[in-house]
Amino acid sequence: MMEVGSAEMAPGFAESCRREYLNQNPRDGRPTVSAVMTSFNKRDDVAKNLDALRRQTVRFDEIIVVDNHSSDGTQAMIRERYPEVTFIEMHHSGYGACETFNIGFGTASGDYVAILDDDVVLPPEWVERMLEKFASEPETTGVISSRVREPEMPDWYWNDPSVATERYMSTFRGCASLARRDVLERAGYYDDRFFIYGNERDLSCRILNEGFRILQYPDVIVDHGTPFGMKKSPRSLYYHVRNLWLYLFKNVSWWNILKLFAGVFLKPFSRKKATTDAVGTIGFFGTVRGTKRGLWICVKATCAAFWNLPYCLKRRRVCRHPDFRLPLQ
Repeated sequence: MMEVGSAEMAPGFAESCRREYLNQNPRDGRPTVSAVMTSFNKRDDVAKNLDALRRQTVRFDEIIVVDNHSSDGTQAMIRERYPEVTFIEMHHSGYGACETFNIGFGTASGDYVAILDDDVVLPPEWVERMLEKFASEPETTGVISSRVREPEMPDWYWNDPSVATERYMSTFRGCASLARRDVLERAGYYDDRFFIYGNERDLSCRILNEGFRILQYPDVIVDHGTPFGMKKSPRSLYYHVRNLWLYLFKNVSWWNILKLFAGVFLKPFSRKKATTDAVGTIGFFGTVRGTKRGLWICVKATCAAFWNLPYCLKRRRVCRHPDFRLPLQ
């Protein structure tokens, strides 16, 4: 009989044991994993996404799709082709991404929750490798964020050491990350008031304030269908500006807010590349210039943010965690 630990006696024995453990029934010890995805009028992308979830070397124990009342046949496609999916359809399309994700988070029962956009494609070993990474991390690690590859992503960004290096971050990529469910529950999910954009950074501050950390794990690469940088549209510009203010009012010291905006005003005169931690706002000034009435939209969004100031101050808790970084420094 082969002794335990004698992997040298049979090449590949340790690897087969590892895979057997990772694929065992959840009630036999493997942590359970729920996938949470929100969708809106991206039928073909959702199908590619769900096909990739089926191909995982370690299966998802639960797949939850919250659809924001799509009009392109997404609902019928999921019900017909993916009966294993827990499908939640909203009654109208006016819900924000924050609210629909929160419904998915509240429905999830897994030990871990995969936070996924509808237009990502996970590599086959995504669950396996993310679980392995969590197993090697201390208990203080609450979220692990994949490296994300997007159309139109410039080489300077992709090759930047801060993107290609494993490190602890002040935020996570909301299109492809794995989080401990208990950490999400303690932090309180996304703030519905954000509606869309910037919600990950706000939630990250609350995760850090609870004493947890967010790890960037560049060894696992996920393809994201949304083009790189900030969308050039009035809606995107409005919510990015408004939500930046909400985030600052809730989480950042007044002194750091002053430093941030001093940097913003000086940025057009600086030769320094955009900070890689602020991927969602890269191209902000180009968006303002390229959007019709861009400056007026910024003023309107700022006024809306100050209207929400009492709401933010009531929930204000300055983030002083060592991993915290300003989004545009």
